[in-house]
Amino acid sequence: MSSKKFKILIATANKNKIREIKKILGERFRIVALKNPPKINENGRTLLENAVKKAKGFFRTSRIMTLADDTGLEVEILGGLPGVHSARFAGKKCSYADNNAKLLKLLDGIPFKKRKAKFVTVVALILPGGRVKTVSGEINGYILNGPRGYNGFGYDPVFYYPRLKKTFAELTIEEKNKISHRGKALRKAKNIVENYVNKSKTEC
Repeated sequence: MSSKKFKILIATANKNKIREIKKILGERFRIVALKNPPKINENGRTLLENAVKKAKGFFRTSRIMTLADDTGLEVEILGGLPGVHSARFAGKKCSYADNNAKLLKLLDGIPFKKRKAKFVTVVALILPGGRVKTVSGEINGYILNGPRGYNGFGYDPVFYYPRLKKTFAELTIEEKNKISHRGKALRKAKNIVENYVNKSKTEC
């Protein structure tokens, strides 16, 4: 079997995501990223639509196994916002800090118990023949009144996980990956890849 089947293209230019994905998928797979990634218009109505759209866009460029994810933060009292718009909640060229500031402003005055939120990740995986597989993962928590911690990225500084009594930004990458939405989804995707690789071995 060609070693090419162990190579997985990650459909993102986000270095933080790539680092997390490498940690979760482990040493067995060669994780690669494109130096000049295609521009994908993430205008899907759902996380699933965006994840599949990104995966297909990158797969057309590479023709190798491709993995894409789309992640959203859903705040219950805001009707699920920012949801599919999480990455650009404060505008097209906004920073993580801008998104957090907008979220906290919308929640100003809301008591802690009513600030329930969940992170949701949808992963789309395209196998070398073009077959698409999708999996998801989620985790529940609360939004704090202000940021805490310096690790992670995105909404991690304001997302509080009661079981550990910490925000995601206060966790190490290893701690976060064990429990996170992305960790859960990627471990499911990893099982799909391993099954594909093992099946391919028997057919060689």
